[in-house]
Amino acid sequence: MPFVMIAVLIDMVSIGLIVPVLPLLVGSFTSSPAEQSFWYGVVALAFGSANFFASPLLGALSDAHGRRPVMLLGFGALALTFFATAFATELWMLIVARAIGGAMQANVSVAHAYVADITPPEDRARRFGMLGAMFGIGFILGPVLGGFLGAIRLQLPFLVAGTLAIANLAYGVLVVPESLARDDRRAFAWSNVTPLGSLRALARLEGVGGLVTVIACSGLAQFVTYTTWVLYSKFKFGWGPRENGWALAAFGLASVIGQGFLLGRLLKVFSPRRLALFGLVSSTLAYAAFGAVTQGWMLFVVIALNLLGTTVAANMQSIVSSAASARNQGQTMGAVSSLNSLMAVFAPALAGPLMALVSHYPRGDVRMGAPFFFCALLQGAAFVLAARHFRRELAAER
Repeated sequence: MPFVMIAVLIDMVSIGLIVPVLPLLVGSFTSSPAEQSFWYGVVALAFGSANFFASPLLGALSDAHGRRPVMLLGFGALALTFFATAFATELWMLIVARAIGGAMQANVSVAHAYVADITPPEDRARRFGMLGAMFGIGFILGPVLGGFLGAIRLQLPFLVAGTLAIANLAYGVLVVPESLARDDRRAFAWSNVTPLGSLRALARLEGVGGLVTVIACSGLAQFVTYTTWVLYSKFKFGWGPRENGWALAAFGLASVIGQGFLLGRLLKVFSPRRLALFGLVSSTLAYAAFGAVTQGWMLFVVIALNLLGTTVAANMQSIVSSAASARNQGQTMGAVSSLNSLMAVFAPALAGPLMALVSHYPRGDVRMGAPFFFCALLQGAAFVLAARHFRRELAAER
């Protein structure tokens, strides 16, 4: 477990490094803010779409050939895409590099399958939470370092990210062992790697079914938040990069505390099902509060009070992973990742127009919170669907 946690941490730091500077790098190839916004959207769409298609492919490859070689492939290819991004001289080169980067970042789903291989079902929620904590730490350290390096030279964070990815590759080659026994592998089949096919297989898993919709609603709410946060805080509270940097760090810290420390203790008392429901309620209230607050500092209070909400993904992944066999963990985790990537593609199309509808209201107007009220509705629907699903399961078990 420490091996894969360190690998994921290095991976997340390298990805977090580029967050503050990628929009600026896109802007260096454009001549106006409107062009910059458009092409940054294209870059984000290329990344998300590639991740959507690659997640089930890499998951199925890891089921056939083992987790280790697929993870190493991802680390090596990510390094190349970071360097290619740094040295891009045309906008199309940047788009291609980010698309390949999106495909290779899909190896995060393989890391979750790796953890499932080495962990009994009853302990998976806690260990998925530990991985989530690594994500949180990565997105605390990465953006802060990326902003500092980007102030020196715009391409420097990408060069450092590429170097870290190479270090991760070397670490994987020298240290990380294989987790999937040869007897548990299955032959690769193209029918298992199409995104729609993998999602259908996910929905057919006994014990999952309706949870696919729950994961989709929850993921869409999360990505709408990511898409609108900076504009919302700017329009409603007049925030700039510094305030949003601190907010991003607060989100990361909450994830570390919630998933890395709180979740393991709560699992001694409550089941992953019950904790998932608690987390959905908490995050529903948090989204509504994000939209309703009247002062910027209140956003930090809401983040701090929503620690249970940070544990939803780990508990859901534990439930889904426990429903899958050892032979299709990679495909299953890839399908979950692919579903989240699809929501990341949909989110800007929904969030952008919604934010535009309320952006003309005066600073502090509660109506500016419309995107977060929409997220609260999504998360509330996810809670209702999850509660009905778990109730039917308990009735069937009796």
